[in-house]
Amino acid sequence: MPQKHLYTWLFYVLMIVSFVLLTYVLFKNAERFEVYERPIVGVESTVQDDYAIFENSVVHNVAEPVGMLLMQIIAILLVSRIVGWFFIRIGQPTVIGEILAGILLGPSLLGYFYPETYQFLFNPGSLDNLYILSQVGLVLFMFVIGMELNIGMLRNKMGTTYVISHASIIIPYFMGMLFAYFVYEEFASSQTDFLSFALFIGISMSITAFPVLARIVQEKGLSKTHLGQIAIACAAFDDVTAWSILAAVIAIANTGNFMSSLYTIVYALLYIGVMLLIVKPFLQKIGKIYRNAEILNKNIIGFIFLFLTLSSFATHMIGIHALFGAFLAGVILPEIPEFRKIIIDKIEDVALTFLLPLFFVYTGLRTEIGLLNTPHLWSITAVVIAFAVFGKFVGGAVTAKITGENWRDSLSLGILMNTRGLMEIVVLNIGFEMGILPKEIFAMLVLMALVTTFMTTPFLTLIQKIFSRKSIQEEYRLQKARGEFRALIALGNPENGKALLNVARYSLDGAKNILKVKTLHITPGTDTNPIYGEDFARESFKGILHEAEKLKIQIETEHKFSDNIEQGVVRSVNSENIDFLLVGAGVSLSGITYVRNQSFVSKIPYLNRLLTTVNKSSREIFYPGSLIKDKTKYFVEQSNCSVGIFINRNYHSLKEVMVLVQDEKDDFLIRYAHRLLKNDPTIHITIYDEDKRIQSTSEFRNSYHNLSQHFSGSVKIVQNNRNYSQFSRYDLMLVSYPVWNQLTLINSPKLENIPSTLIINKKESRFSKE
Repeated sequence: MPQKHLYTWLFYVLMIVSFVLLTYVLFKNAERFEVYERPIVGVESTVQDDYAIFENSVVHNVAEPVGMLLMQIIAILLVSRIVGWFFIRIGQPTVIGEILAGILLGPSLLGYFYPETYQFLFNPGSLDNLYILSQVGLVLFMFVIGMELNIGMLRNKMGTTYVISHASIIIPYFMGMLFAYFVYEEFASSQTDFLSFALFIGISMSITAFPVLARIVQEKGLSKTHLGQIAIACAAFDDVTAWSILAAVIAIANTGNFMSSLYTIVYALLYIGVMLLIVKPFLQKIGKIYRNAEILNKNIIGFIFLFLTLSSFATHMIGIHALFGAFLAGVILPEIPEFRKIIIDKIEDVALTFLLPLFFVYTGLRTEIGLLNTPHLWSITAVVIAFAVFGKFVGGAVTAKITGENWRDSLSLGILMNTRGLMEIVVLNIGFEMGILPKEIFAMLVLMALVTTFMTTPFLTLIQKIFSRKSIQEEYRLQKARGEFRALIALGNPENGKALLNVARYSLDGAKNILKVKTLHITPGTDTNPIYGEDFARESFKGILHEAEKLKIQIETEHKFSDNIEQGVVRSVNSENIDFLLVGAGVSLSGITYVRNQSFVSKIPYLNRLLTTVNKSSREIFYPGSLIKDKTKYFVEQSNCSVGIFINRNYHSLKEVMVLVQDEKDDFLIRYAHRLLKNDPTIHITIYDEDKRIQSTSEFRNSYHNLSQHFSGSVKIVQNNRNYSQFSRYDLMLVSYPVWNQLTLINSPKLENIPSTLIINKKESRFSKE
């Protein structure tokens, strides 16, 4: 041991020994002090055993406000994640699951079936802290929503979208006031005036949830389409207008009449003017200076939070609610994408994942579905939902058609504008806290928010299917008339893009067709903020675009967000007339040593099939069986075209290619070999036909004969050779999907030393044969 380290450890030991000795001396001298008996809270004066003392201490700690709050948060986050995950699996926005989780934990379910648990966990006296945290989460969320709005886009869309947006507010607003007229006397006359009640019912029916709509558009891959851009612009206009109306409605409701509310409205307009004319230019200068994460320090982040808090407090003080101030603070932040991304990154995860579920559950605690206990009340609930859907649908769809949109986009807009989601819940809570919305009406409107948001995705899918099939058939005929062969590369790992494009270029580009390649990369999670889309797309396609330039072929790129990647890929394949889907498979663990215990694996048949081979030289772990049995199986079974699964095992170039023939239906592989040689005559093809399947049918014999005649010096056939170790010397192996499945099922030794492999499943198109 070096002398320096020896001195260090000697000093450490001396320090510890000195501490122990001095502590002993200190407490020994302290024995002369008067004995003080510490009272134990919650424990009787009688002697109890140590465990009973500990047990009472635990109960006391749980009952404290901090302990109760933490326990509530744990229950809320746990249930929200579980229910949210379930709704993701059925293709619904996470927000629906989180809202429903609040209802499940509220009096409607937990309080009904387990009243003691409900009273213990959500005792009314313990909810103040939960309420404050939920409001902080809402303020942060509204700040993020304000930042997500692209004011520049709204300026450029002031024509048709402005009219559609306002029509989808005005019509449902009137429908809401009409509904209020019929139910006011029965439900609300004893607690509020008709003006406030009608205005709040109107705003609750006219709201559209911009963030939820944006994520649905994003998940459907419509962001760059005409429909997607109009829908997002309309929702943004709707949000700005609705929140402006809401501010006026709150002012009127707080003062009781329109004339008295003018003071509040004047001060609110003055506040908006100061923010836009004085504060915004100042923030713009800050944004230009601090536009990257390297120089955006904690002082600036602290200033942004201070600005957000001051803005929220100002609108709260004026009387138009703190959320409006948070929303406007986000809107006027510098319109510099880099700056906004950094701020959103600092806030969004905590606000959406941690604090916002608290708000949903607090809403659920207020929502008493049990109050709707008669057919009469449920019929009124149905009327509420019908009025809300009809008003938004007519306002969006009919107006869009009048302004010149086609029926498909018009009907889709009508459905999308019905997305109410979280924004609706925010408005309803404001009305409830102000004493304007009775409990029964509040429960009805919460159900309306859930139903209208839940229906958006399936109805939008239905409309797309109804109008798309005829256009897909027509486009397919035009595609074939132009001699196009369309291939989609599903880019899971961006680093695999170069190899996938190279394989597609040489194996799919035939003499009788023009190869059109589209690459698709899907980022998991529709709750990912849309502003990150361009960054993700740029990074994902960097490698494959460079390879496309090198190969001198043009490719189309598309980036999407989806909670189910496999469904997203298949949806693109089946809706875009794709002839061939190419996906990657395999996991490369560069730099990681993997040791396989043969004796252990051999005892478990399934595991033995799963871990068929490990290429130790490249340190690549390879799962032949599971590759097909998991995600790629879904691609093969659900796609309406041929599918290629490419296993990349250090693929670099195409010089030596092996075609594995083991079934009489493998004759189609000869066509792929023909394409390879047509595109690069220097390639050498070896057809491995161990069981002489080429002789099984005349079609097979003719295909091979034509190939060997055209490329006599580049094709050879190998038969009666069981030396499978030589497989590893090839650059690529072609094999059919049925044969691959058969080989993995029997744990064939042929898979021990395979090279990079293209597994092909041949499937006829819906409209014509491949």
